[in-house]
Amino acid sequence: MAGTIEALVPGGQATPGPPLGPELGPTPVDVQEVVSQINEETDAFDGMEVPVTVEYDDDGSFSIEVGVPPTAELIKDEAGFETGSGEPQTEFVADMSVKQVKKVAEQKSTDLLSYDTKNAAKEVGGTCASLGVTVEGEDARTFNDRVDAGEYDDVLEA
Repeated sequence: MAGTIEALVPGGQATPGPPLGPELGPTPVDVQEVVSQINEETDAFDGMEVPVTVEYDDDGSFSIEVGVPPTAELIKDEAGFETGSGEPQTEFVADMSVKQVKKVAEQKSTDLLSYDTKNAAKEVGGTCASLGVTVEGEDARTFNDRVDAGEYDDVLEA
């Protein structure tokens, strides 16, 4: 009866309650041991929602794979805000520097479709636009055009 459980957990703060407890309860694993290991492995993402996959065997052994938090969570953490804008085209909740966008792009690079930092930054810029976050004080919807024009080559290609 081996299986896999996938869940989003708060980094470093998982508990035996939902969403893990109800899923792990019927399995042969030690729930507290799984939770402890998840907290240890996700501690660097303190408070962010982190995707976690737990694979278990009939003998109670398990392995944990920790993913990278969603791009929006990384942006919220980097820019220091809790919730995106309800009107992202007109009401902005935060501003990020190109260096901060690059940092998020590098953190998320394994999950993005981009082959280089420049294009990864453009993907992050798209998420900024949907959250109501400006980049360098300007609307993130124009960020890709500015990147394509080479405006940030010195930062993104360094």
